Amino acid sequence: MKRLLIFSGTLLLAAAVFAFNIVSPLWKITDKYNVAFSSNEVGGIFKSFKGTINFDEANLAVSNFDVTVDVASIQTGNALQNKHAKSDEWFDAAKYPVIHYVSKKIVKAGAGYQVTGDLEIHGVKKEFTIPFSFVRKGNTATFNGTFNVNRNDFHIGKPGGDVADVIKVQLAVPVTK
Repeated sequence: MKRLLIFSGTLLLAAAVFAFNIVSPLWKITDKYNVAFSSNEVGGIFKSFKGTINFDEANLAVSNFDVTVDVASIQTGNALQNKHAKSDEWFDAAKYPVIHYVSKKIVKAGAGYQVTGDLEIHGVKKEFTIPFSFVRKGNTATFNGTFNVNRNDFHIGKPGGDVADVIKVQLAVPVTK
């Protein structure tokens, strides 16, 4: 019986070590990130971005992202515009405090990558693909991505008007191990 317990314990330990080795590396988001948005009429940044990034460029199948942006952290350079963006007419930060993205799959795409996942803004969740690059330097790296979001897909503001329907988003997310 004692041998069976030792053997079982050894198998459990080996399985745990194996499972740990196939999990992708966890990258910590530094405070130097940039989440910017722009259109012809308005632009700015979100000052609060956090989440979990597990990414292994050699094993994309175990890689994943789960990140959020605090809607109330929007900064346009204009206090009145910030207040308006947070109001129920636009983002409704009180009711929908975060923009949330959870990946489903990550694939190699040319010189970079594409992550497909669920993007939730303003209570609307849609599958969304984001192209990005990953530049690694030892224990640090940077994820960069540029993509467009149609605000009408997420019921942000009224269609048409003074703000373009398509908003350009640029991300720069430095990370460390």
